[in-house]
Amino acid sequence: MSSILKYFRRPRKATGRDKEGHEQEQGGDAISEMQYSCIKDRCAQICFPVPFQEPSNAMPQAKATSTRISRSNFVKSTMDSIFPNTHFTDHESVPPLAEAFSNFIAIYPQYGETQQADEIRNSEYYHLARHVCFDYYGFSLFSHAQMHSALASSSTNPLVSGLLQPPFFNVSYKSASLKSQVQPNDQDSVLESAIRTRIMHFLNILDGEYSMVYTANRTTAFRLLAESYPFQETKGLLSVYDYESEAMIAMEESAQRKGAKVMSASFSWPSFRIHSGRLMEKLRMRRRKKRGLFVFPLQSRITGARYPYLWMTMAKEHGWQVVLDACCLAPKDLDTLGLSLIQPDFIICSFFKVFGENPSGFAGLLVKNSSIESLESSMIARSIGIVSLVPARKLSQLTDDYSGTDSDTHSFRHQFEEADVENSSSFSGPIPGQVYSSSLSNNMIREGASAEKQKQVMISEQGESSKAQHEKEETSDGIEEIESEHSMPAEKTASNGGANKSLEVLCRGLDHADSLGLLLISTRLRCITNWLVTALMKLQHPHSESGHSLVRIYGPRVKFDRAPALAFNVFDWKGDKIEPALVQKLADRSNISLSCGFLNNIWFSKEYEAEKDKVLERRDNERIVVNRRKENSDMGINVINVSLNFLTNFEDAYRLWIFIAKFLDADFVEKERWRYIALNQKMIEV
Repeated sequence: MSSILKYFRRPRKATGRDKEGHEQEQGGDAISEMQYSCIKDRCAQICFPVPFQEPSNAMPQAKATSTRISRSNFVKSTMDSIFPNTHFTDHESVPPLAEAFSNFIAIYPQYGETQQADEIRNSEYYHLARHVCFDYYGFSLFSHAQMHSALASSSTNPLVSGLLQPPFFNVSYKSASLKSQVQPNDQDSVLESAIRTRIMHFLNILDGEYSMVYTANRTTAFRLLAESYPFQETKGLLSVYDYESEAMIAMEESAQRKGAKVMSASFSWPSFRIHSGRLMEKLRMRRRKKRGLFVFPLQSRITGARYPYLWMTMAKEHGWQVVLDACCLAPKDLDTLGLSLIQPDFIICSFFKVFGENPSGFAGLLVKNSSIESLESSMIARSIGIVSLVPARKLSQLTDDYSGTDSDTHSFRHQFEEADVENSSSFSGPIPGQVYSSSLSNNMIREGASAEKQKQVMISEQGESSKAQHEKEETSDGIEEIESEHSMPAEKTASNGGANKSLEVLCRGLDHADSLGLLLISTRLRCITNWLVTALMKLQHPHSESGHSLVRIYGPRVKFDRAPALAFNVFDWKGDKIEPALVQKLADRSNISLSCGFLNNIWFSKEYEAEKDKVLERRDNERIVVNRRKENSDMGINVINVSLNFLTNFEDAYRLWIFIAKFLDADFVEKERWRYIALNQKMIEV
């Protein structure tokens, strides 16, 4: 109950401010007394196990007071204890790692209780010591050590039938409608069935509640759902995103083409909280029994703002069907949903193979069984991107399948890609099979591709060999389409002798998240994220008459319940913003992978109207197709984005802080620009 009521405040006259004039945590958009009472009654019936600040009349006074005190103490200790009374004006004055970590542990002793995550990282993801990854989101299937142990164990075994065993697999496009794929059938291969079973368990979804299909990536999942939904019946599409989402744009385009009314929530400046009154009006404005789709992400993967679960219930009660975008959630966050109480009609999630190395994978579109009848067959949807999971093949027959999990933010490598934006990913590590125009990155990419294919060719299939019944190879968008005994329905495989009938795919990436659990992961990310926010705010330009801060953070700052994501920009000593793409490129050269995003749907109240023209800027039209929804859709804020994972440790955050501190040197960017030119000239001469 507290996780919901916190966001719905009674009307008030004043707003708390911090030293910079921004709303503090007690701020929010006012709603009417009647709305507040209505929401309060619903909260009494649906309560979630996530602690949030509670109104004094919502729970017993002692418990409410204790909750507020613990939250207040957390925020106060963070802001007062991290480098107290100190601002760093020189990158050489920042404390060394050991001293910073000692201070960190003194403030957050609970971080020491998350040592299990460090042990998993050291043993299973040791490659992360070389590169800091802040550009992943979604769920990792396998671990780095698992992939390499499979390589080592298979090096002494010959390939069988030219097929490789999980954790190696490819995706194969197929022509089918969404509705036909979610109907009960026995067309899953043993491999698909095994991975689907593991995913459903990880998502805390009981058998029989949802049906799941694989799609090429997140964007295709959104587009597929839109093309399969009857928007032409004058239904609406209402979304809740404070940033420009490529996947949401794809859904909007399909819905608009069918005649749907497209709407989005507004977010108050500068807190980036949902404007509750405006969203409530849009939920109620369409006077129809079935109003359309309400797309809800629970939290912003750019700013880290969290949204109350109650919005899903409110949408359902007003006739909307709910789409939960679970791609941005941290591992085990779905354990807080209580799907038996609030069951979204559709859930979209994204999976990649290995965190920090291999971004290829797929997206999962889950349809609640009782909502299947609301879908329709569509010829367009048959060509959008439903895929099958098939065994990987040996090197001579492999094609690159790195369409994988797409992103709404843009990595450093996107600056050089000639491939379709939709099929590209924001990630760290080697990228096989892509074409780049930059001579600086060609050698690195070519080496990554060679290494990846050498790994795959050495992986063998374990178990009893069997003759393939049928093989069909077809190149489609760089994906190889394969049919073999391993991609046959389970019952057909059983009839041929029962080979691999009960295949179990070991997903150590998911297993590690399960072993850590929600409490440990939340504690770990809370400590690191809030330390990083505070540390960045301690960087200030020297000799600045107006006291220009180096970094400006958008959305929540130090906050107990913020999501593990951060949106910020870097400014020079004159107060001019340094382009996020440039910061991103320089970070990549320091082995730190960041993303960029575009904040939009920002609402300015009268008291902040003067800041509007200073803050908003026009979107970079080269990155994402123009959103036709409204004339001012190009206006927003380009930002740098950091996404933290349960494998992120304190040293990762410290390395980012040290890198950002280099911009305190007024000549840093110019030095790096000349160094970049010199490196390019040297490479051309070679």
